[in-house]
Amino acid sequence: MSADPEPPAQWHRVLTLLADISLFIGTRSVWARAAEHRLPVAAVISVCYASILVCGVLALVVRRTRSLARLDLCVLITALTLALCAWVLYHKGSDEALLTTQAARELAAGHAVYGHPWPWLFGHGVAVTPTVSGGYDYTYGYPPLAPLLTAPLLWLGHGATPATAVSTGALLAGTVVLWRLLPVPWRPAATMVCLGFAMLPTYGRLGYPAILAMALLVPVVVRWPRIGRGGRLGPAGVARAACLGAACAAQQLPWFLAPFLLAGVYAVRRGELGGRAAAGVLGRLAGVAGLVWLLINTYFVVSEPGRWLGGVALPLTQGATLHGQGLIGVSLYYTNGSDRLDWYGHASLLLAAGLLAVFVLFVRRLGPAATVLPWCAFYLATRSQDGYYLMMTPLWLAAGITAPPAEFAGAWQPRFRRLSGPHGRPARVAAVVLLLLPALASAALAASGTPPLRMRVLAVRRVSATAVSRLTLRVTNTVGSTLTPHFTLTAGQGMDPYWSVLRGPAALPAHSTALYELRPPDGRYHVPRAGARVRLRAFTPAPQTLSSAYVRFRPDDSHRSTG
Repeated sequence: MSADPEPPAQWHRVLTLLADISLFIGTRSVWARAAEHRLPVAAVISVCYASILVCGVLALVVRRTRSLARLDLCVLITALTLALCAWVLYHKGSDEALLTTQAARELAAGHAVYGHPWPWLFGHGVAVTPTVSGGYDYTYGYPPLAPLLTAPLLWLGHGATPATAVSTGALLAGTVVLWRLLPVPWRPAATMVCLGFAMLPTYGRLGYPAILAMALLVPVVVRWPRIGRGGRLGPAGVARAACLGAACAAQQLPWFLAPFLLAGVYAVRRGELGGRAAAGVLGRLAGVAGLVWLLINTYFVVSEPGRWLGGVALPLTQGATLHGQGLIGVSLYYTNGSDRLDWYGHASLLLAAGLLAVFVLFVRRLGPAATVLPWCAFYLATRSQDGYYLMMTPLWLAAGITAPPAEFAGAWQPRFRRLSGPHGRPARVAAVVLLLLPALASAALAASGTPPLRMRVLAVRRVSATAVSRLTLRVTNTVGSTLTPHFTLTAGQGMDPYWSVLRGPAALPAHSTALYELRPPDGRYHVPRAGARVRLRAFTPAPQTLSSAYVRFRPDDSHRSTG
C-alpha cells in the first residue's frame, strides 16, 4: 500500500497565498486604463484576475508539495503577464529612460554619448535634476551598458519606449532567474518581491538603469558565500563574476555593493582554504568582473575618455540639490537650511567606509546582511530617495534565503586580542562606535548648520489674484565668504524650477545686504491653496548651502515673510 503524499508546509501555503494576493495591488488602475484604450489588454488582465482567484483557492486546498510548486509557477506566469500588460499601457518612461534612449540614439549614430546636454528631452511633466549652481543636469550620467542594450530596440519608438523595454525585460528575466535559483518553497517570495505590490514593475516601466543592474546581480547574490568553494571558481563562478562586472557597467549602485561581496568571499574562503588560496579566488573573481566591466566600457574609454569619466562619476560630482527621505530632511523641511551641505556627502561616504570596516571585523555576524548594509550609507546622502533601497530589495531576499548565518560560521576575521573572548564585548562595541563616529559626526555637522542667508520678501507683484509675476527680496549674507545664491519657491516636497534674477548682484559679498527682484520661470507663479506652506529657498554652490524662509501670500501686494 503506497504512503500518502507528504502535504506541503503551512508556511509554504501562506507564502504562495501572499504572493497571489500581492498581484491585486495596482492591477485595477491598469485594467481601467486598458478598458478605455486597449480592450484586448483589458481582456488579458481579466483572465489574470480569474487566475489570481483560482490560485488563491488552490493554494489552500492542494494536498501535495509538488502540486503547490506547480501552483507557484502559475502565480509567477500570472505576475509576468500583468507586468507585460502594464508596460504595454505605460511605457513613456522617466527622465532616466529619456536620457538612456537618447544616449542609445547618439551611440547608433556614431556620436559622443557623454558630456552633451539634451535639454529638449525635458519639459511636459518630465522630471529634471536641479543643481546647487542654479542649473539643471541634462546629460547622461550612467555607465554605458543600458544604452548598448537599448540601441538594438530603437525601432520600438521615438520616446523612451526602448529604454523601458530593456529595464522591464531585465526585471522579468531577473525575476525568473531568482525564482528558479531559490529553494522550491521560497519561490513565491521572488514573485511577491519582484512583481507584487506594483513596486519594482513601476521602476521598470520608468526605465531606470538600476533595474538592469539589480537583475544582473541576482545570480551573483544567490548563495554568494559559496563562490570559489574549494579554491575554484568554475564555470558558474566565472559567470557570476561576469554578471558582477556587467552590473557595475549598468549603474553606479553596484559599486557600493561589490566591496562587501568581495570582502565577504575572501573572508569565507580564507576560513576554508587559508590566506594564499583565498587571495587567489578573490583575484580571479575581481579580475573577471573587472575585465567584463572594462570590455563594456572600452569603446567609450577610447573614443571619449575625459567625458566618459566625468559621465560615470556624475552622480558623485554633479552637485544636485537635496532630495529624498533621509537625514537631509532636517535641513530641507525641519529647519531653515544649513551652511554645511557638503558634509552630508562626506557623511555618506564615511558611513559606507565605516560599515565596510565593521563588516570585515565582524563578518561572521554581519555576513548575512551584506546585501543590505551598503544602502544604509544613502540615508545620509544629499540624494537619499527610497528608490535606492526599493530597487535592490530582491537582493535582500536572495541573500536572506540562500546566505544564512551558518555559511559564515568559519569565516576569517581579523584577530585582535581585545576584541575576542567573552570579556571583549565592550571593546567590540567601542570599535564599532569609533569606526562609525566620523560619519555620525559629519552628519551632525551638516544637520546642525545654520542658513547663511537671511531673506525677507518686501513686495509681490501679481497678474491676478492667484498668480505672481515678481518677488522683491532683501537678502543678507551673514557669513564671512561671498555667496552666489539661486532662488526658487517650493510648496511641499521636491524642488520647483529656479526663478530668474532680474535685479540684484550675482555674487553677494560677505556680511552685505542687497535687494533682489525675481521672476518665475514661466512668467507667473500660481499661488497654492490657502494654508499651503510655501518656502523661498536659496542654494549656493561654493560652499554648498541652503537658506529657506516661509512666504505667506496675502490678498494685498505687500507682505512679509518669516526668515
